[in-house]
Amino acid sequence: MLYRTIGKTGISAGVIGLGGGYLDDKPYAEVEGIIGAALDQGINLLDVFMPGKAVRNHIGRAIRGKRDKVLIQGHIGSTDIHEQNDVSRDLETCKKYFESLLVDLNTDYIDFGMFFFVDTPKDFSDVFESGLLTYAQDLKKKGIIRAIGASCHNSVTARRIVETGVVDLIMFSVNPAFDMTPAESDIYELLDEVKLKQNFKLQIEPTRAALYRLCEQREVGITVMKTLCAGKLLSKDLTPFSRPMTIAQCIHYALTRPGVVSTLIGCKSPQEVLEAVGYLDKTEAERDYSTIIENYQGDFRGNCMYCNHCLPCPSFIDVAAVTKFLDIAALNQKRIPPTVVQHYQALDKHGSDCISCGNCEKRCPFSVPVIQNMKRAVDFFGQ
Repeated sequence: MLYRTIGKTGISAGVIGLGGGYLDDKPYAEVEGIIGAALDQGINLLDVFMPGKAVRNHIGRAIRGKRDKVLIQGHIGSTDIHEQNDVSRDLETCKKYFESLLVDLNTDYIDFGMFFFVDTPKDFSDVFESGLLTYAQDLKKKGIIRAIGASCHNSVTARRIVETGVVDLIMFSVNPAFDMTPAESDIYELLDEVKLKQNFKLQIEPTRAALYRLCEQREVGITVMKTLCAGKLLSKDLTPFSRPMTIAQCIHYALTRPGVVSTLIGCKSPQEVLEAVGYLDKTEAERDYSTIIENYQGDFRGNCMYCNHCLPCPSFIDVAAVTKFLDIAALNQKRIPPTVVQHYQALDKHGSDCISCGNCEKRCPFSVPVIQNMKRAVDFFGQ
């Protein structure tokens, strides 16, 4: 494993980390297997944004006796009120969930206390101009957290966060598709193809390029989410590029942005852990993404990352699951795989349960047309 120092903290994280999202809803044995494989490969950074007690307890058991080998990103403001992922800015609610994280993980400290999902101007003021900031600073003084960070998907807001001088790191979505879509959609603009071919240097959307440089300048580390764009960059059918990228190319792209310390890869199995760390053994030619980037084909707005930041849903729809099965079905409309139909039917709620309230679309950081997708799911699956 290669390690990089996170900003001014003096703490070093592996360039490949483990995103915890896929650990949710797995039995303990599988959680233990994935985390064990990660630790065996030198991965030492684990993001735990999930608010559910069961997954936290599983992670706590899996790292028992190994706590000194794990750096934990724990989130302040991630809740599961009404048993759905949600965001809270209420101080007492945030305290309750963060303190329960310590108990569930059976630890007396969290390495990085991350303000959760700070994307809009309101999010910024609700966190950095409120008692939440004081709370986090007090946790740091007491040694309950070692550093303060924030997760964000918006480059303008992320810059404001960095400029506060309060955070030591920021968790930000970095991949070439996002870096080449318009700033107003929080993703990127097309590259200048001539300069790319001449210099093999990316000319990404200016506010994102400026953010990466600012982080490098201010010694604020970036830990990366959405490195693989929810797997879409690996798929010939879903990628916006002329051909799919490899895992190594996606990781290399993120790691070559200024300020980036670690790429947090969501893994569903020990084998996927090994595939991710396989990056370390690749040659420079195998890591090179320039020939793929130069043939960028389109805008990436509206693509679901299956992150469920759109929740809570008043109809209790698992929006990410519905959209995932919809995306798979759309690849071959004439013959939807029977297993996809079965998985969709097994969901507690379906597209037909959508009441078109629009709350999801207001929350989505990627401008996904959720209401339209729910209607399309009904067309595909009949419910």
